[in-house]
Amino acid sequence: MTVIHIPGSKSVTARALFLAAAAEGTTTLLRPLVSDDTEGFAEGLTALGYAVRREPDAWHIEGRPAGPGAETAEVYCRDGATTARFLPTLVAAGHGTYHFDASAQMRRRPLGPLSTALRDLGVDLRHGEKDGHHPLSVHAAGVKGGALTLDAGQSSQYLTALLMLGPLTAEGLDITVTDLVSEPYVEITLAMMRSFGAEVTREGRTYRVAPTGYRAPTYGIEPDASTASYFFAAAALEPGRSVTVPGLGTGALQGDLAFVDVLRRMGADVEITDTGTTVRSTGTLRGLTVNMRDISDTMPTLAAIAPFADGPVRIEDVANTRVKECDRLDACAENLRRLGITVETGPDWIEIHPGTPTGPAEIATHGDHRIVMSFAVTALRTPGITFDDPGCVKKTFPDFHEVFHRYTRTA
Repeated sequence: MTVIHIPGSKSVTARALFLAAAAEGTTTLLRPLVSDDTEGFAEGLTALGYAVRREPDAWHIEGRPAGPGAETAEVYCRDGATTARFLPTLVAAGHGTYHFDASAQMRRRPLGPLSTALRDLGVDLRHGEKDGHHPLSVHAAGVKGGALTLDAGQSSQYLTALLMLGPLTAEGLDITVTDLVSEPYVEITLAMMRSFGAEVTREGRTYRVAPTGYRAPTYGIEPDASTASYFFAAAALEPGRSVTVPGLGTGALQGDLAFVDVLRRMGADVEITDTGTTVRSTGTLRGLTVNMRDISDTMPTLAAIAPFADGPVRIEDVANTRVKECDRLDACAENLRRLGITVETGPDWIEIHPGTPTGPAEIATHGDHRIVMSFAVTALRTPGITFDDPGCVKKTFPDFHEVFHRYTRTA
């Protein structure tokens, strides 16, 4: 049995950085993810006047409940969606003028529902070019709070950003959600907010956040469940292979751990304990139909091993994957067809038929880390797969290729 130590969760690290910046006192984050996204977030905080001290296994953030220390700042969000959505929301509670921009990839990704919600709360937010997209400016003067309605059907990050803003408002927030995707990510947000001292409740589709502020803790970052999915998928795919990921067990915050339940339905042997999760191959992968709305970041992982199942694999309710780093539905279909696999797609679904992927073929990554890491699993049984941009894994897992290579050679 091979034990793999997965880097810290990107989702948890990003939320922790926001909460630490907003908290009273100095927060220590243990085992944070060190990647392009999280370093970009930390550098954004530094540009805004927050003190961030980084050590190898711990980051220390001095909180500023009143808002950024800088009265004006320019922040480059790189490719990071959490940086691009969370930091403009954080600064709204302070006082000053802040300008944000991002990479061409991130500029294409939508912000509209979040921008609208912040404006409804009285925030002076202006888009520099295309409405609902970066670049943007926030002329901050604090947020009173109140009630608002939000469509989070494209991204749960809109709701997460506003929830985390709530304790920093003068009167608190009541957020009624008309649509919501990836709900388990919101549950991560709520649990973490409470760990930082917030009071937040949910009644039906309405979230109520009290204006409590935050208190700085020492906070451990659990391993990234989305990243673990590639190793779990590899273990399920290859006869005789197994993998254990410590730190992702029954108490894990991240909903993407539910990916192993999909592998179990396909025939893999899965064991989840208090201390970790183990996946073993049984030599069989069955076809299935699965709704992945709540774990859509793992859709490409499943798509990448789907051809090896004994029947069609149909993945449904994943329309939001079309507005990620790339259109992941089309990217998965395009690359599987390059490998000779029959694939059908619709607005929110993909169906992949059994077949033997054949190389050589260059995978079109579209600069998307998840496309690279997913098709690295396909490559275990398909000689000749290469990537047009293998380095884009730096977004979440800079050492992925080395770690995955070691695992597949030793497992």
